[in-house]
Amino acid sequence: MLKEFKEFIARGNVIDLAVGVIIGAAFGAITKSVVDDLVMPIIGMIVGKVDFANLFVTLSPGKLTGPAATLAEAKAAGAVTLNYGLFINVLINFFLIAFAVFLLVKFVNQMRKQMIHEKDAAPAPPPEDIELLREIRDELKRTRA
Repeated sequence: MLKEFKEFIARGNVIDLAVGVIIGAAFGAITKSVVDDLVMPIIGMIVGKVDFANLFVTLSPGKLTGPAATLAEAKAAGAVTLNYGLFINVLINFFLIAFAVFLLVKFVNQMRKQMIHEKDAAPAPPPEDIELLREIRDELKRTRA
């Protein structure tokens, strides 16, 4: 069983998959930072200086005596909240990742088409000296026959 496991792990596909998962996780962290630290503050300023991370509706106040100013404050008081601001952040994050994957797939498809087109292109005509040698060969064959 250990031998089979070693063979399984040593396959190229498994290693490629592992690399893809690791790079995907890193890419997800970068995208989350772009959304949280760059995109959302700009959108918040455009909308009216709103911090989307603190947009929530209190469903059950828990130990809160009044409205909570931040989501962290509401959570600390044990309030049950509907965090639609965080959901907006996640949606924007998803669309950025989906767009990046779309661009990557589009680029790979263009490269494949280009490679196929290059293979299908007519071969270049042979150089003049090769043509001359072929004519000599053909003439020698004809005169010997």
